[in-house]
Amino acid sequence: MTEEIYLKSKAWPFEQARLILKRLDIEKRRGIDRGDRPVIFETGYGPSGLPHIGTFGEVVRTTMVRNAFIALTEGKIETKLICVSDDLDGMRKVPSTVPNPEKLEAYLQKPLTDVPDPFGTHESYGAHMNARLRTFLDSFGFDYEFFSATDLYRTGRYDDYLLRALEKFDDIMAVMLPTLGEERRATYSPFLPISPSTGRVLYVPMKSVDAKAGTITFDDEDGTEVTVSVTGGQVKLQWKPDFGMRWAALGVDFEMFGKDHQDNAPLYSRICKILGGEPPVQYVYELFLDEKGEKISKSKGNGISVEDWLAYAPQESLSLFNFAKPRAAKKLYFDVIPKTVDEYFQHLAGYHKQDEKAQANNPVWHIHNGNPPKHIPPVTFALLLNLVSAANASDRDILWGFIERYEPEATPETNPVLDQLADFAVRYYQDFVKPNKSYRDPSDQERAALVDLAGRLREVEEAEKTDGEALQTLIFSVGKDHEFENLRDWFKAIYEVCLGQSQGPRFGSFVAIYGPDETAELIENALAGKLG
Repeated sequence: MTEEIYLKSKAWPFEQARLILKRLDIEKRRGIDRGDRPVIFETGYGPSGLPHIGTFGEVVRTTMVRNAFIALTEGKIETKLICVSDDLDGMRKVPSTVPNPEKLEAYLQKPLTDVPDPFGTHESYGAHMNARLRTFLDSFGFDYEFFSATDLYRTGRYDDYLLRALEKFDDIMAVMLPTLGEERRATYSPFLPISPSTGRVLYVPMKSVDAKAGTITFDDEDGTEVTVSVTGGQVKLQWKPDFGMRWAALGVDFEMFGKDHQDNAPLYSRICKILGGEPPVQYVYELFLDEKGEKISKSKGNGISVEDWLAYAPQESLSLFNFAKPRAAKKLYFDVIPKTVDEYFQHLAGYHKQDEKAQANNPVWHIHNGNPPKHIPPVTFALLLNLVSAANASDRDILWGFIERYEPEATPETNPVLDQLADFAVRYYQDFVKPNKSYRDPSDQERAALVDLAGRLREVEEAEKTDGEALQTLIFSVGKDHEFENLRDWFKAIYEVCLGQSQGPRFGSFVAIYGPDETAELIENALAGKLG
């Protein structure tokens, strides 16, 4: 029954898992012998800079597809997630963020693994960045195997496919040349030799290729004609042919990439086929946008990093942001964090009330690989933010004074997730909410209603002081009594006058945790102009 549910699930990781399963059937029908090779899920990494939020997104999404495939096949087919670092690429520019950048100028265009490590901790710049990547991935507990392109080329792992690429040189050129401008076509070669004299990666035309001998001939930087073997790491492929060759050589069954690769994907596939491979299932995701709707760029610095997000919210919320609609362009900026945190816990609360079919479509199944936790914090993140604002809380201990009155059995020890959220809320409020608060004066109608509300809150009976529903009904009644045509305007007025913002969680829930008397005092201070 469970397998049937997975076969019909509309969650995108299961859709991709089914395509991979279909691909395996196609291979079998074509007589392709996989032997005991596992199903390979691949992600790629460019080690010229530090891993970033896109790196996390690609690995976490690929992991979700892998987990869906394992569930779909009941674990009967071995799988492997590999992360390949393109560290044989030439260093195009020296990052301004490294120590003594001027010392690396002499190594421009040399493979990243031949550039000294400016941080002094590893044998090369590429090795340093690879180590940072692995530390980054390990911190999230990803299950993967790391591959260095330098090792793949220099240890001979790619040799057979490089020789095959030499045999199919004309076929590869026939794929690539129509995609290039006239000037580039005149000098293009899929092979990039590494200069025997300077060690730099060269973008030079081939004078001749000898498939039988396994060699290419070209002019070195000093004009000397040189012949080298294409094996043993003496050359690398241009990035588009390299993409297709990697698929064929490593037997990749699934890879996802950003929309900026979409136009090139058919080229990767054609080259993979030319080299005798079967192209993997490919999934194209949209790129993140900043608050203005512009593409996020590391060089522009207009996005937020993984470290930024995790300073204000749990990792699961970042996983949810990546899970949701990966083929839709989404704005990634600090304002989305609180909403995403609360959406995660809403999905988690719903999961344990759902049947298996609904659970397979629930994001938390994919975030937690079918085994999500059961504990749900009794207070939302949005409510905590309002509590920080109203109480002017400078640390989470102040928040716990209110939380424990609302939930007497809750403690930081028994509710570590809520304790963490309280800490996040204080930090987020101080950095993003407080600087942008803007209180306004009430209209005559709003002032009269707020005075009435404060009075009624002071008269709330003890039994109803923590009853969010009863308090919400009371607030509704005040709005109706003061003839607000749209009660949304009434609640908006409460937030704008008393909390300096235009919206928030249910105000009854806020009153229940903050306290009716304290809320009445907050309203009175706002009407007296003591909050702005």
